Amino acid sequence: MLKKKLFIYFYICLFIIPAPGLIFPGTCFSDTAKQNYMTADKNWLNLRRDPAKLKYRKNWIRSIKKYQKVFTQSPESSWAPAGMYRAAQLYFKLYKISLRYEDKAAAVDLLKRIKKRYHASLYRKRARQMLRLISTDDREKNKTSKKYATIKKTILNTKRTITNNKKPNIYRTKPGPKEKTVAKNRQKIVQKNKHVQKNVKADTNKPSMVVRQNRPVIKNNKRISKKIHTPVMTGTKMKVPAVKVSAVNAKNRNNFSGDAIVTGLRFWSNPEYTRVVVNADHARHFTEHLLKRNPSINKPQRLFIDIDKTRLGKNVPKFTAINDDLLIQARAGQHTLHSVRVVVDIKSFDNYKIFSLKDPFRLVIDVWSKKRTAKVNTHVEKPGAMTRFSTDNILSSKITKQLALGVRRIIIDPGHGGKDPGAPGYFKGVNEKDITLEIAKKLAKKMRSKLKCDVLLTRKRDRYLTLEERTAIANTKNADLFISIHCNASRNRRLRGIETYYLNLATDNQAIAVAARENATSRRNISDLESILNDLMKNEKINESSRLAEDVQQSLCHGMKRKYSGIVNLGVKQAPFYVLIGARMPSILIETSFLSNKKECKRLLSSKYQNTLCDSIIKGVEKYIKSTNPKQL
Repeated sequence: MLKKKLFIYFYICLFIIPAPGLIFPGTCFSDTAKQNYMTADKNWLNLRRDPAKLKYRKNWIRSIKKYQKVFTQSPESSWAPAGMYRAAQLYFKLYKISLRYEDKAAAVDLLKRIKKRYHASLYRKRARQMLRLISTDDREKNKTSKKYATIKKTILNTKRTITNNKKPNIYRTKPGPKEKTVAKNRQKIVQKNKHVQKNVKADTNKPSMVVRQNRPVIKNNKRISKKIHTPVMTGTKMKVPAVKVSAVNAKNRNNFSGDAIVTGLRFWSNPEYTRVVVNADHARHFTEHLLKRNPSINKPQRLFIDIDKTRLGKNVPKFTAINDDLLIQARAGQHTLHSVRVVVDIKSFDNYKIFSLKDPFRLVIDVWSKKRTAKVNTHVEKPGAMTRFSTDNILSSKITKQLALGVRRIIIDPGHGGKDPGAPGYFKGVNEKDITLEIAKKLAKKMRSKLKCDVLLTRKRDRYLTLEERTAIANTKNADLFISIHCNASRNRRLRGIETYYLNLATDNQAIAVAARENATSRRNISDLESILNDLMKNEKINESSRLAEDVQQSLCHGMKRKYSGIVNLGVKQAPFYVLIGARMPSILIETSFLSNKKECKRLLSSKYQNTLCDSIIKGVEKYIKSTNPKQL
């Protein structure tokens, strides 16, 4: 009997009395669910802090799976709806970036499951709100597409009406019954078109809008560059003004909200320096990252730049071979739907700098070698691919060592050229590009004779060179000095004088105005550039450029005053000139005289005045060389 009672007791304990977790569902799994949720939160926080990892879909999915683990392992826990809601949030954020339908569908599915299963949870209300948000977003997109379809249909109907109807008789003083009917129909169409366009304009602040007023229409990855004809009735005649949809206001180039187009990739190189430039038609934000070499996957060290809100142009090569001592190649590709990635495969390097220039927008990448070779390479590669802003990193001790060897090569840069005429002269038909080329040719010839050194020109004829290309030529030619020749101009035609600049932050408003004109950009862009140039304050090469500028300015004014009256010494100034950025040698920009001044414009056209300018510049350069290397002269 006792054995029988013991048997019944064990049977009840084992099979009838439920486990504690079944009586209190949250007790056994709450600790595990909470731990899983905290682990998932920590993983997502680390991912958010790393922009490089955040760009890859696989990292997003890994974080989502960690949240999914919370409710798959502990579906009855109070942490389960929290994990489901966070997973839904991440799926919807990923959908906003990837535009994949399956991401949005996964988010909606999780939210509906929360709403259906977890009635007592606070996350049920949040799930409802998020579902409402997603459905509102879908409705707005549908409304937008319907409005675009209506506008397109209205435009086509308007064109057909204009084409099919005959022109009114211009000899008739009053419109006939047919003309009156046609005019009424046209006015109705115009009013309807205005009403639709007004509604679209009112919605332009919404993120789902793609079309903006007076900007390119982008549909199915193609630009619609058609003329829209809006009929306007004036009496019996009808004027049809043409408006190009694809025309972008030049003032709003930097505020363009669509995808910019990467239009080109170029490079210049020698054994110790390479410059790569990437061109785009609008300014865009970019990020850079240097990847270390990974021997296990047999890949070289790589530098990549991601340019936001851009598309790769059709004529831009995906692979551009460089094959110099520093770089293997440059690659450009459509990284995501709205970003372009430029990758530079590196052989070896000591330092690199990346910066941007505007009007047009381009990125400049400068790469320097570990050791400077004594060999001088005069060959310059043809332009190839990519743009990036850079400053020199040569220390003053290295410059002194270089100058101890003497100034062997000087690069003279005649400002402007080709499609860029520069400042217009006081007299009709006089342009800065022609005057600077004449002065540069004379200066080069005289320097070769008097200084006994190699003198090269960035251009020998009337051809266009970009500003970053001029500096790249000086660097790849291993020049010891770089002198850019320009003519000044001002709206005030009374202004005159001579001034010399070296690269640094602008010292006054006049210097900013001159830099903006020579850079072919706005004063606001000059202010933006100054923030980038803060690291130049640490660069001791500026001291050498300052000494060269002082010697040349002093010699110029002294020499010109001996032969001409009314010479004004405007002094040595500092400004951020694009053409001087990244120069690896002492470099200056000379504003010889004012083309906008009648007297000085007439003098600049004189061969005698040009020769005097050249002789005075040479004396200044000679003085600088003597102070750095007395044995040379």
